[in-house]
Amino acid sequence: MHLADLVVRDAEVVDGSGGPSYRADVAVKDGRVVQVVREAAAAGCQRPAGTRTLDAEGLALAPGFVDMHAHSDLALLTDPDHSAKLAQGVTLEVLGQDGLSYAPVDDRTLAEVRQAVAGWNGPGDDVDVDWRSVGGYLDRLDRGFDGEGIALNAAYLVPQGSVRMLAMGWEKRPPTAAELDRMRELVADGLREGAVGLSSGLTYAPGMYADREELTELCRVVAEFGGYYCPHHRSYGAGALDAYREVIGIAQDAGCALHLAHATLNFAENKGRSGELLTLLDQALDAGRDLTFDTYPYTPGATTLAALLPGWASEGGPGAILERLRDDAVAERIRHDLEVTGSDGCHGVPVEWETVEISGVVDPSLADHVGRTVAAAAAAAGTSAWETARRLLLADRLGTAILQHVGHEENVRALMRHRAHTGGSDGILRGAKPHPRAYGTFPRYLGTYVREQGVLTLEECVAHLTSRPAARLGLADRGLVREGYRADLVLFDPATVAEGATFDAPRTGPLGIPYVLVDGRFAVEDGRRTDVLAGRAVRRGR
Repeated sequence: MHLADLVVRDAEVVDGSGGPSYRADVAVKDGRVVQVVREAAAAGCQRPAGTRTLDAEGLALAPGFVDMHAHSDLALLTDPDHSAKLAQGVTLEVLGQDGLSYAPVDDRTLAEVRQAVAGWNGPGDDVDVDWRSVGGYLDRLDRGFDGEGIALNAAYLVPQGSVRMLAMGWEKRPPTAAELDRMRELVADGLREGAVGLSSGLTYAPGMYADREELTELCRVVAEFGGYYCPHHRSYGAGALDAYREVIGIAQDAGCALHLAHATLNFAENKGRSGELLTLLDQALDAGRDLTFDTYPYTPGATTLAALLPGWASEGGPGAILERLRDDAVAERIRHDLEVTGSDGCHGVPVEWETVEISGVVDPSLADHVGRTVAAAAAAAGTSAWETARRLLLADRLGTAILQHVGHEENVRALMRHRAHTGGSDGILRGAKPHPRAYGTFPRYLGTYVREQGVLTLEECVAHLTSRPAARLGLADRGLVREGYRADLVLFDPATVAEGATFDAPRTGPLGIPYVLVDGRFAVEDGRRTDVLAGRAVRRGR
């Protein structure tokens, strides 16, 4: 064999298959693994040689981790460092989540999307959005910074809410035949241009206005292209199991693969009910359904304050929402839905303001609210919780980000053991005090749930984070440490790997992950970010 670019010697290879780890030398050349020589097979064999050799004694070598639910849609174009994910060992993110993102768009909907997801991605005015199509966005990711690329690889889901905006605005009604045809066309275009599937956010306007028939028709298009449907379904609280049944039924009727976004059961109504969900998933799998899901290993969720509003209050888009909030009589109706009835935006559960923590604002003058719950901010101001939330929504023009402390540890642990489970951070990178999952998800799996608690073995966990998601994405040369596979790799210390991020210090980097390679090049070396930009858009079918 020709001299390799790199040989990693004496690593404990956790190859992503789920099988037992083994000691081996791994050679990399031209961005691919070209040789794996196990210790047992090395006797009498010449060890691989390279222009560089890395002694990996004491370190595990695994495929790079795949973040199946990421919100780095603009961050990859504004932050060449992107250590939030690279430092965790993530080498591929799946963007376009929850039915709202920046392609496809036109001039009108781009402004609406920017405002609708400002709590996730910031106002977005620091990015020159010089694309309008999915293919244009993927091309922009390929170019990255000065034509050199981006920090890591990225796949994209066509966002159903953005598609609906283009076809029929923010109207809460079924589409006409022509509008449905337009949506089918937009989804087909996005998949043809390289998207891996379709996402939806069924607690976010305007995607939440789609009924089962409309979603099934769009999923039929996804099935034709061999993609998958990734729904944030209608409820993680009251009616959660019915919401899961709906999307499983949609995928079945459409003949479409299904990947459930940040699958969990939250709020008091669902404490200890993971067994019911797992039974539902097992029944679907045993019936031959193509089904996977992702979770993050934390109990609180994260979203925007505006997302809690009832769906009727969001009809017409951001401008209409603000007008309703200014109207005292309409605002009182919103309050009643939130606090008494249980808003569909809040998963059918009456909001408990003491569980809603403000994690980020767009307007710097509102920064003193960050880190407080809405209830605490109201007590400090001497007003009601709803009036505090209302004022904040108006002053921040819907850009306020929140954490919701409504999860259950036993549900988190049960779901991560499942045969269809993969890992996803659902990481929101903007805001003064974001959820630590954006910086800690993958080392937390390895440290807390493998080493400390033994919920998963190391081999099982790595398979959940690598080969399973690669299979869902249809990537035949990623997700395993095998000859011919892409050299997206991570080296970590199983004895010390841990998340550094906490709720008090959410941007703290992880421990025990000294090396990360993207396309065979060191993006993280000796625990420090290099200037390598080896990431590209990963297109369906390529």
